[in-house]
Amino acid sequence: MNAPILIVDDNATNLKLASDVLAYEGCTVEAAESAERALEVLRRFRPELILMDLSMPGMDGLTLTRKLKADPAYRDITIVALTASAMKGDDRRAIEAGCSGYITKPIDTRRCPAQVAAYLPSPPPKAS
Repeated sequence: MNAPILIVDDNATNLKLASDVLAYEGCTVEAAESAERALEVLRRFRPELILMDLSMPGMDGLTLTRKLKADPAYRDITIVALTASAMKGDDRRAIEAGCSGYITKPIDTRRCPAQVAAYLPSPPPKAS
């Protein structure tokens, strides 16, 4: 798996774990510890996928997702909710905000790469 990915999470341990797991799989990973920092990163880095923590101080992940999906410059980026909040209805709120899916924390380091890969566009077939 070789994809540019932005991970947005205010928990440093979760951010490092997800970054390390995906970098090990060959992804180019940028990390942001807040929604505001994510907006700064997006000015210089174009991810195919954003893993978005929903519960962050300041601007939360749902608000940032709505903001990105409303902006023509970012609306085509796939956003997947990455959250410890697994209450009934949270998945629906994430989808309604513009997320393509939902991965719960703590992440399972063995399953995470496949979960993330499922949201990435399929690479074109190799020419023979």
